[in-house]
Amino acid sequence: MARLLAEQQLADWGWPRGGEATQDAVLIVAELAANAIQHGRIRGRDFRLVLILGSDGHLRIEVTDARADRLPQLAHAGPAGEAGRGLLIVTALAGRWGVDHCPAPPARKTVWAELAPPAAVVIGGAST
Repeated sequence: MARLLAEQQLADWGWPRGGEATQDAVLIVAELAANAIQHGRIRGRDFRLVLILGSDGHLRIEVTDARADRLPQLAHAGPAGEAGRGLLIVTALAGRWGVDHCPAPPARKTVWAELAPPAAVVIGGAST
């Protein structure tokens, strides 16, 4: 669901459906959402997905979950491993990513990633 919602929002902002930057953004959303579901879930509290399009066209993806005590860590999955590659994918695709940690009640963390806009997106009347 997060992938579909993100893809629709990006299309509404003029990011080409099926374009490389759109596919990268949607994959990052999927990986961060999967991590929030698997590692950040507390009964009765789901994760929150926010997409922010900056005035310069850069995209910020934020996924907030309820487990401030579980900070993301890069894993080194073996060749036959079926898990542990999500943040490696995010690292490869995002211009940068990080974590905002908030231990104050309600405790939470936000894992974010930033991407440059696709070349075809028009921002404020000027092509980027």
